[in-house]
Amino acid sequence: MSEVRDDPYPAFNFLVEIPSLGIDGDSVQAGFAEVSGLEIEQEMIAYRNGNERRTSPRMIPGLAKYAPLVLKRGVTGNTALWGWMQQCVSGSCERASGHIKLLNEQRDVVMAWKFSDAVPRRLTGPVLDANSSELAIETLELVHQGLELED
Repeated sequence: MSEVRDDPYPAFNFLVEIPSLGIDGDSVQAGFAEVSGLEIEQEMIAYRNGNERRTSPRMIPGLAKYAPLVLKRGVTGNTALWGWMQQCVSGSCERASGHIKLLNEQRDVVMAWKFSDAVPRRLTGPVLDANSSELAIETLELVHQGLELED
């Protein structure tokens, strides 16, 4: 899928897929304008035996932490994400897995990140302002249990 090249890929060509939320079970749920939170952090545990001569501790890998995914899109009237959030608020939350795919200039997939067992943590509606000509943007924040770079 990925190829080595000298020029970096542009950040504006990407897809977000959450198949279990699609109408036909395999569709791209929504076109998003921005994705952030593709981040993994490894906690480090400081450890030192009492009989060690070194005065500084060893650092041992601990738990991995995944940043929330933040997805922003223009309001289109598609209410599937709001319905998913309402299910979670009412106590019957369905976990969803999906992909974020970076595309090259020919719209071929060059990198893909898979997130697992996501649930919506926050859904923010647009800021409505009669004195503005900006688009109505909503923001979805997902917490998840894993992020992998796929081959």
